[in-house]
Amino acid sequence: MQAYDWSFFLLRLPIRANGKTIFNCWTTQQGLENWFLRSAKFIRPDGSIRDANSSIEINDNYEWLWHGWADDVAEKGNILELSENFLKFSFGKAENVSIIFKQEAGQNILELLQDEIPVDENSQIYYHLGCTKGWIFYLTNLKSILEGGIDLRNRDIELENVITA
Repeated sequence: MQAYDWSFFLLRLPIRANGKTIFNCWTTQQGLENWFLRSAKFIRPDGSIRDANSSIEINDNYEWLWHGWADDVAEKGNILELSENFLKFSFGKAENVSIIFKQEAGQNILELLQDEIPVDENSQIYYHLGCTKGWIFYLTNLKSILEGGIDLRNRDIELENVITA
């Protein structure tokens, strides 16, 4: 039996929605706030803030805030790569996240790859297992919103340790 590789995980999800719509959900402030974040601010290399509907670009920095969490729980990083079917961004100590958009068997498939995760025990728990759990929920929420309009996120900061935040 081969040893488990804690340095990455890959999640795949079919979504019955237009490919451009799915892509915009990842590449604009408005798109990310619709299914994922309480606040998604993108900062251009010159320090100016992107408009909520404008598409991100390589070398933009971001500051993200989550529903159900206080403002001091923020994620900061930058956009590393971007094309019409690929997005890669840094993701704190959990390293990098790549989003791949593809067609398979006539369906739109979204793949999320989180890689270069440190392999110490703390990282295995918080970044491999913890991020896997979080991404499964948020990708499910993206699918729910795009296919049926129901937002599953917890927006109540007083409800702690729930799987929907």
